Amino acid sequence: MANPVFEPALKQLNGVILGKPALMQQLLACVLAGGHVLLEDVPGVGKTTLAGALAAVLGIPLRRVQFTNDMLPADLLGVNVFQPAQATFKFHPGPVFTPFVLADEINRAPPKVQSALLEAMEEGQVSVDGKTYRLPKPFLVVATQNPSEQLGTFPLPESQLDRFMMRLSMDYPVEQAEIQLYHQGDRRRLLPKIQACASPETLRQWQQQAAAITVSETVAAYVYRLVAATRRPGVFALGLSPRAGLAVIKAAKAWAFLAGRNFVLPEDVQAVWVPVGNHRLQPLHQRSTADTLAEIRDHVAV
Repeated sequence: MANPVFEPALKQLNGVILGKPALMQQLLACVLAGGHVLLEDVPGVGKTTLAGALAAVLGIPLRRVQFTNDMLPADLLGVNVFQPAQATFKFHPGPVFTPFVLADEINRAPPKVQSALLEAMEEGQVSVDGKTYRLPKPFLVVATQNPSEQLGTFPLPESQLDRFMMRLSMDYPVEQAEIQLYHQGDRRRLLPKIQACASPETLRQWQQQAAAITVSETVAAYVYRLVAATRRPGVFALGLSPRAGLAVIKAAKAWAFLAGRNFVLPEDVQAVWVPVGNHRLQPLHQRSTADTLAEIRDHVAV
């Protein structure tokens, strides 16, 4: 990455999660774009540790919520409690009123609880008993998800998936990184040693700078051709929506910002294309969504 501003943050993230530099860059780009992240993989590969490291590096408060199958929306959003002395109800905010929410194992909660996050992630607000409450800015949701074939999981609805800008996979560590992990021990012990490289105010400024990156009409037309390719018959059940195309643009702006440029290149679009699109599509064949998106990226003319 060419922008030296982010080198300390990436260095510390790579020191906690070994052997995943590309993942760290994609994760940081998603945050700079103001998007939410879905981390999907088997338990035990470091998803929760990564979220804790990200919060520590950015210097923003983190609240971890363990999703379970008996969870209620009020456990996440908050509840009105009657105050006998004043004969009134007082709202007690839930954990969602935190700049950084770690929704751990989100697909273990029933659909009603999953849907409670929709308004928060899209509008930056929640509605309880007919009253609307604004959430803090910045507001970031990092959700972890276990593979759907595991017991006790509820598939996320399409509308919920669409609110995540990127779906990223930790995957197993590379050989040398896993050997180093066994030799040095649990990486969570490093979290208290992380030095904050930003603050909520700094992150807001970075997000504003990323949003101001220039996108030419030529690049916009390139994104349209990529999105249109997903709508061809026989490829996916449904193609990408315009909202997904806008997410590609936002992520590409953030990738350009990480690279120290004030304009978007086609290479920036290509770098974020698969993680932005892979959770929004259902393939009609045996190939994975990511492989099909990569093929589209490689064959659509720049």
